[in-house]
Amino acid sequence: MEETLQEWQDRVLALSRAIHAQPELAFEEVRAAAAVTALLEEAGYDVERGTAGLPTAFTATAGTGELVVAFCVEYDALPDVGHACGHNLIAGASIAAALALLPYVDELGITLKAIGTPAEEHGGGKALMLERGVFDGVALAMMVHPVQAGITYNPAGTSAQAVGRYRATFRGHASHAAAAPHLGVNAADAATITQVAVGLLRQQIPGDHRIAMFIQEAGHATNIIPDLAVVEFECRAFTLDEYHALLERVRKCFEAGALATGTTLDIESTEPLYEPLIQDEDLATHWTDAMASFGYDVSPSKGLGGGSTDMGNVSQVVPSLHPWLSIPGADVPIHSHGFAALADTPEAYRMMFQGALAMAWTVAGVAHNPQQKSRFIGAAAARPATI
Repeated sequence: MEETLQEWQDRVLALSRAIHAQPELAFEEVRAAAAVTALLEEAGYDVERGTAGLPTAFTATAGTGELVVAFCVEYDALPDVGHACGHNLIAGASIAAALALLPYVDELGITLKAIGTPAEEHGGGKALMLERGVFDGVALAMMVHPVQAGITYNPAGTSAQAVGRYRATFRGHASHAAAAPHLGVNAADAATITQVAVGLLRQQIPGDHRIAMFIQEAGHATNIIPDLAVVEFECRAFTLDEYHALLERVRKCFEAGALATGTTLDIESTEPLYEPLIQDEDLATHWTDAMASFGYDVSPSKGLGGGSTDMGNVSQVVPSLHPWLSIPGADVPIHSHGFAALADTPEAYRMMFQGALAMAWTVAGVAHNPQQKSRFIGAAAARPATI
């Protein structure tokens, strides 16, 4: 597999660097999707574009074996900071792994799919594709995620938080802020009261819960009492029960803002709910062995970390692995300009190709283990198809 990967390494590197140089936001990843599918088609994959009715999604398939393996390919960027989550590396690792395994699909008895999943940062592309049946019949799914230095290379016991994102709209009554302020109902005040209430709430929630928000709109002129305020917010927790409990407490903060000001309140979901991530133990063992062979520390994780991914939705249904690929020397957090720069360095690309080999070896390890192979195939066969 190393030899096959070596043959494609320059092409994959160029692809990853091009994705980094031309960041595209959720559901707008036209150039990235076109470049990835062109390379996979050239290599011999049968490519379906526009999978699940999403223009920048795709499914590339090779082989006809009973063990159906999916490598998830991400390529969307963040607003303002570009590829500060390293999705160019995620795409490169999954594509490199798919190319490395391609000559061995018949020998291993697998059907290999590279599934292009747009809009991970915002929009929940995988959640939509899961609901629309794209992962039906898939026995195991994998991808890697780059992070800053110091995160364990052993994914066993790690997870990611559930996250739900919402838009709250307060409506009041406009009035002249000097001539008749008493006739206005101030929607901006409702947003301010909510922020204060949520700020106070943060002391009363568990340390691994998260609340984030920003005011999208709350007035346009100082001499007008704002009649509209829009607040975008999200809640995160490591279990769905904790998430729903947190969301209810945050909603009450918004209700308090509306009650105190006499405004009306409407809260709507803006994205699919991202569910907690489940790491499959057998896949984690193969991956950890592979990373240990490169000389990395694979000691157990010291605890759960933050962050969320729509791969969590897939993992709730399909046995999955989403290991963290810690880039040596990366001393800045993800979602920062600094990490965006680090995602386009020789060290990052070296880790990308090592991660690709570890993914390929993980699949080969399962395929050569009759008990594990039977487990994955049996679980896929028993899972009802999406209607």
